[in-house]
Amino acid sequence: MQMHTRLIPAIFLFGLLIGCAGQPSIKPVESLDERTGVTVTSLKKSIEMLPSAQFSALAPHNGTSFAYMGPVEWNRSGEFSYGLWVHIAPGNGAQFGDIHAADALNLTLDDGPVALTLVETARLGSEPYPQVVSWGQTAYFTLTIETLRRMAVSRKLELDVRATDGAVIAFSALVDMRAALAEYVQSRGLTGD
Repeated sequence: MQMHTRLIPAIFLFGLLIGCAGQPSIKPVESLDERTGVTVTSLKKSIEMLPSAQFSALAPHNGTSFAYMGPVEWNRSGEFSYGLWVHIAPGNGAQFGDIHAADALNLTLDDGPVALTLVETARLGSEPYPQVVSWGQTAYFTLTIETLRRMAVSRKLELDVRATDGAVIAFSALVDMRAALAEYVQSRGLTGD
């Protein structure tokens, strides 16, 4: 009888772990910026991206560079706008151009490239995603509802970043983000159904 009672907590813990494993790790979160009154909706965590193997092989001494991105919805008293938050975290010695410059970044999806246009945002009390490194670059780009929908169904999710030497480094998402992005689109009522 004692053996069975000892198994009950272990079985309960195992069931709890299995239940948590089925939950998506990246879910939309909504927060109110008290300073501006703007409601901001983002993913729980930004999308982490690594450079292509080709770039990593060419610059092994630079350390690993990362890119991060995530959709943002701003709700200003019922007036909605959307943006793509991008943060570039260069490895040691990696030289990326100014991501605020025209044509510095492109998003590539299954159906082709998407030009990103820089957008100025209102200064909020806190950002929707934390800056990963203080020496990185962060910017917001215009994101249309149609592009957000395309991102949610695209197997390919790549951010092309121009380096100072003119080379383009392709960063790809570490995991398939379709489910998380589809959940984001659905939670915002943007499915177009």
